[in-house]
Amino acid sequence: MPHHEGTTQGTVRCFSPGRVGHWQGMDGHAIQIGPLIEKAEDGPLSAYYARFGRGETAALPAGYAEVWVVITGALTLRTGGRTLTAGPGDLLHVPEDSPGELTADEETELACVSVPAH
Repeated sequence: MPHHEGTTQGTVRCFSPGRVGHWQGMDGHAIQIGPLIEKAEDGPLSAYYARFGRGETAALPAGYAEVWVVITGALTLRTGGRTLTAGPGDLLHVPEDSPGELTADEETELACVSVPAH
């Protein structure tokens, strides 16, 4: 695959929440997204950090598959008649178009990867 101008294909990178260049807020919500790897890089995935204030909720589904790793805090995911709770170090796989809703049980920070890139 050819290297495209502006992409970082073949470059190993390290990310941390403190290195996020810009956090994007969601109007009226204590939710912030810190984009890291974006669709414009022409890669197969997107990656970002997400921060949720205590009690914030977000609806599923998304039109892409995601993996979330809880860094700090805790969240509850209600999906398909099940309730899952995740805390620091837990990894959640959320398939494309999964129905449900997540709630931050406390201030929560996630590392997220989605496929395909969006």
